[in-house]
Amino acid sequence: MYTFDYQRPATRAEATAAAKGDVRYLAGGQSLIQAMKLRLSSSEKLIDLGGIAELKGIKADAGSVRIGAMTTHAEVARSADVQKTIPALAELASHIGDPMVRNMGTLGGSIANADPAADYPAALVALGATVHTDRRDIPADSFFLGLYETALQPGELITAVSFPKPQRAAYVKFPQPASRFALVGVFVSQAAGGVRVAVTGAKSSVFRAKPIEDALGKSFTAEAAKGVSMPATDINADLHASAAYRAAMISVMASRAVAAALAR
Repeated sequence: MYTFDYQRPATRAEATAAAKGDVRYLAGGQSLIQAMKLRLSSSEKLIDLGGIAELKGIKADAGSVRIGAMTTHAEVARSADVQKTIPALAELASHIGDPMVRNMGTLGGSIANADPAADYPAALVALGATVHTDRRDIPADSFFLGLYETALQPGELITAVSFPKPQRAAYVKFPQPASRFALVGVFVSQAAGGVRVAVTGAKSSVFRAKPIEDALGKSFTAEAAKGVSMPATDINADLHASAAYRAAMISVMASRAVAAALAR
């Protein structure tokens, strides 16, 4: 690990004021610290967000759930408000990584990192969430730009994410056994505005599966989703799965997600 300066501010204002030059925000540290230990990432200064109470917490009303950026996966998973309003989101959080990752990792840190196989990006895109920062509000469809790339500007701080309540939703993934990251994960959401299907683990960034959305818009059934043949173009291939296998699994995971949503 390269040397760096460390700050732990007590307020959001102190954090953003310190974000000058070669600086990184430190959330749960489940990805950044590991990369820094391997010298795959470095920064002159880390700003630890763990002491900022205003970045934590969950608020729900009849139509949405707002989750603070520094809320951990475990807190999302066990939140009665999330379980009641968007149970699919609570279930997704309960299967991220292992207990240590769930108790240390945060919503904001996960989406800022934008790992191509992370679970939360699929939830944000499928639910049509909004990412709130210290500067603006960013629709989820515009937030994830590519491999570990987001719309965040230097020094911009994620403060919370708002998730609209869907009529039905579910997330199903085929996990890599060791890491629990998704080889393919599919989040399906049905709301007044239509059906949204977001896929993680299959490309360099989360994306919407338009052919499956179209099929489910006509018939919201597991059979309709499974009947769609997704192209293998630009699909990831590695030692765990070929592009063709992952493409086939998108439809399978989508059909299982629809079945789970209908069963709630």
